[in-house]
This record gives sequence, C-alpha cells and structure tokens, in this order.
Amino acid sequence: MKPINISIAGAGFSSRVFHIPFLKQDVRFNITKVYERTSNYAAEWLPNAETVRDFSLLLTPEVDLVLITTPNQTHYAMVKEALLAGKHVLVEKPLVATVAEAEALAELAKQQGKVLYVYQNRRWDSYIATAKSLIEQNLLGELVDCEIRFDRYAKEKNSKAWKEAGDRGTGLVYDLGVHLIDQVLYLFGKPKAVYADVRYQHEGVLVDDNFDIQLYYANDFKVVLKASRYAREPSPTFVLHGKLGSYLKQTPDNQETLLKNGVQPLGKEWNMEEKENWGILHTELEGNVVRQPYPNAQASYQNLFDDLYQVIAYNAEPVIKLEEVIFVLKVIERVFESAKLGQKIYL
Repeated sequence: MKPINISIAGAGFSSRVFHIPFLKQDVRFNITKVYERTSNYAAEWLPNAETVRDFSLLLTPEVDLVLITTPNQTHYAMVKEALLAGKHVLVEKPLVATVAEAEALAELAKQQGKVLYVYQNRRWDSYIATAKSLIEQNLLGELVDCEIRFDRYAKEKNSKAWKEAGDRGTGLVYDLGVHLIDQVLYLFGKPKAVYADVRYQHEGVLVDDNFDIQLYYANDFKVVLKASRYAREPSPTFVLHGKLGSYLKQTPDNQETLLKNGVQPLGKEWNMEEKENWGILHTELEGNVVRQPYPNAQASYQNLFDDLYQVIAYNAEPVIKLEEVIFVLKVIERVFESAKLGQKIYL
C-alpha cells in the first residue's frame, strides 16, 4: 500500500512532541500539509510540507488522514468537517467535551466509512504495560486497590489561554483525567460507580486544577485517580495491590521527557529505562516471598501509530475503540456530577 498522506491541524506542543517525531520517520505515513493560523513552526520541522492558513485547505483530494491537535474547543467542528470531506481522522484527546457530541461523531464516521481514532497514547506508558502483563500472569492475585497519579508543579496558571478560559472540555480532568480514566478502562474494564472531589486551587482560576476520582468495581476493588498542579515532590505514579502481591512504580513514564528533549523514537530501545527507575514487584513466586525491581514491559507510543496504520490500511480492529472513548467521557460527566452533589454516582 502507498504511504498514507497526512495533513496536520496545529503545530503546537502536542504536534511537535507527540506526533511529528513518530510520523516523520515512519515510511508508512507522509506529512503533506500543516495548518497554522499565523505561525510558521512547521517549516522548520517539516520543510517538505506545505503550510496553509485555512483548515479547509487540509481536506484536498490527495489527503487520506487529518490529524487534529488544535485546542479542545475546536475538535467537534474540525472532526465533523474532515469526516464529511471523506477523510480519516486522528484527533488529540479529549475527542470532544460531551458524550452527545462524541456519539454524533462516531455515527458520522460510521456513515462515511472512515476511521475516527483518538490519541489515547498513555495506554503505552511503561507502568501500564507492565501492570497489564503482571495481571495476565496472575502475579498479584485478586486485585484489591490501585492508585494512579499524574502530579505536576506549576505556580502560575497555564500559559495557553484557551486552557484557562473556563470553557467546557478544559481543565485538569479533561487534560489528564481523560488519560487516567482510559488507563483504568484498559487495565480493569468498566467500573460500576464513581465518587469525585474536583478542586480549583490556583487563585482566580476558572478551570479545575486538582482532582481525586474514586472508581468502584465488583468484589470491593477500588481505583483512585489523583492529579495536582501543586505537587513539587510527587508521590508514586502507580500502585497496584492484590491479595498475593504488589507492584509500585515511583517514577512516571519517560517518553514525554525524552521527546521534549529531542530524542528521536528510533528502534525498540529508544525509551528503555534504567534499572533504578523500574517498578518494584513484591509477591510470592513458587512459595517464596520476593521483593525486587521488575523490568518494564516493552511499550512505546509508536504502538499507537502501528495500530492506526493497521486499522486504516487493513480494516483491523482498533486497540482504542470509540465506544471506550465515549465511556471515558461518560465517566468524566459523572465525575463533575459527583463533585457537585458530593455523592457516589452509579454508571
């Protein structure tokens, strides 16, 4: 099959760090155009791509796939326009702000016979891939508790004005919570209830910047998701306890840091972590209690683009399914409902 021609809407942080480094070195994809309203960043990174000033100019006949990395508030209109133009779409998370909008776009993609794929890359964070493997090997036994955190430290509000405007679909729950909820869905399936505390800690802030989300499963298994922008000293990123053993990862996945520092994602070992940053497995093996560093399962955000190619080129079943994306948005809607009412909400 000839390379998939891509046009990109947006040339900001997401495009530069999470997408272009993978796409530009993958012969299965060919970046042809980039939409920037006023800047000319793409000319430096993609000298062979055309810069356009109107989104509609990304939808020309030779384009197969439109990548949308623009602010959240623009996603619905842009995805709809691209699908109506007969293009496959890869869109940054969150897909949109509401379940109703997501369902409408999913139905449109089905009618058009096109792929609508959401960039939930954090399924390929190292600790998620490792936890998945440990669960499949039953090295932890029946699960009882899990905590996943996404802590950062920022004295000031976000420098991107659109993230602080107070529009629906912005704030920390939609920015980072959408990743954590998707990770939980991937590891454990659908929860049966949610209880949430959502806070606004920066002075004068219009969007949430701290959350504590509790997800409840059968057999008293509970998952706690936390994020803060006032965590100078972060807590462990991932903790999973079972009746047989525990797995703990102190440090977050390293891929974002590597990509921000200009490391190119070439080969299978580009994001290998040093042993000192491995997680700890504390369990029983053949009747003996062991506590030891446990190597990460191989995982890379490249896996997402591999999957996307298979879905477009060969009509493969996607790893990230639209019904799962919609369920994550359903949970987010219930998160804000729970926080407002101060009570557990059943899903």
